[in-house]
Amino acid sequence: MLLRRSDDSGLTRPSDWIAVCAAATIPGATARAVFEAELMPVTIGTGSGLDTGYFELTLAGTRTRDALGSTPLYALPGDLIDVDLGAFSPALAGKRLRGRVEGQHLVPYPDRAQIEDGALGPDAPVVAWVADPVEAFFLAIQGSGRVALADGTELRVGYAGQNGRDYTGIGRLMRERGLLGPGQATMEGIVTWLHTHPDAGRALMRENRSYVFFKPLTGPGALGALGQPLAPEAAVAADPAFVPLGAPVYLATQSVDGPLTRVVVTADTGGAIKGANRFDWFTGAGARARHLASGQSAQGRAWLLLPRAAAERFRAPPR
Repeated sequence: MLLRRSDDSGLTRPSDWIAVCAAATIPGATARAVFEAELMPVTIGTGSGLDTGYFELTLAGTRTRDALGSTPLYALPGDLIDVDLGAFSPALAGKRLRGRVEGQHLVPYPDRAQIEDGALGPDAPVVAWVADPVEAFFLAIQGSGRVALADGTELRVGYAGQNGRDYTGIGRLMRERGLLGPGQATMEGIVTWLHTHPDAGRALMRENRSYVFFKPLTGPGALGALGQPLAPEAAVAADPAFVPLGAPVYLATQSVDGPLTRVVVTADTGGAIKGANRFDWFTGAGARARHLASGQSAQGRAWLLLPRAAAERFRAPPR
C-alpha cells in the first residue's frame, strides 16, 4: 500500500518505503526492530495538537421504514457529482468540489436541513432505517458503525461520500453558547443534551450542513481511507495534507483512562480532522470503545516516523 498510494503531504515518495517494507518481510523481524533500523522521528511545526477519538456506533434499526426505524441512512445519490479541481488547474491540486447538475450548471448539493426535509426525493436509496436521529448524526461523524436489526443480525455500514458542505462541530457551538456544563463537553454529554432538548437539538444539528452517505460493509471491521480494516486502538485519522497516510506516528497524549503513549498508524481521514498535528484515535466497537472515544479530547504531542531518506530531506536546511 505504501508503495502504491500517493502522498498528498509531499513528505515521502514510494521509493522511500522500499527498504522499510523489505525489512518487515524478513522472517523473525519485529516491528520495533524495523522501526529502529529504518525509521526516524520528525515533528511537524510544534508537534502539538488536539487528539480526539472515534468508534463504531451500534444503532437499533431496520432494513425498511417502520415504527422502529424512521431515520434514513441514505446511500450515495446517483446525482452527486465529485469534481477533482486539480484536473482543471495545477493551482487547485488536492481540492475537490461536490454538487449536482441543474440545467447547464453545477450547483451546491442540498445541505443537511434540505436533505432531512426531503430534497433527495421519495426514491432516494436508503441503506437502513434507524431509530434515533441523534445516534444517526453521530454515526456520520464516526464514519462507520453497525445497525442491530430486529432479527438479531447486524448490518455494518460505512462512509460512502459526503454532500460537499463544510463540517461544523456542534460541540464547539454548544460550548460557545454555554449549553454544556463542566465535564459535559464529551460525546455522551452532547448526546444527553440533544435527547433532552429535541427541538433545539434538531435545529443545532442542522447548523452542521455537512451530510454523510453510507454503504453496506463486509469483512473484518471498519475500513479506513486506504481501504484497509482499521485496527482498534492502533489506528488514527489524520490530515493527509500534512501526514502521509499509512505512516506510523508515536502519539503521546491523555486518554479518559490516563496517559496514552503508543505507536499508531495513520489509516483514515475525517472532515473535522484538519491540521498538522490533529489526530482522531480509532477505538473499535462496543462499550469499551465508546467509553474511550467519547471521552477523548486532549492536547498531545506527535512524532511522525518516516523512512530515513524522507526524514533527512525534511530536516535538510532550505537552499
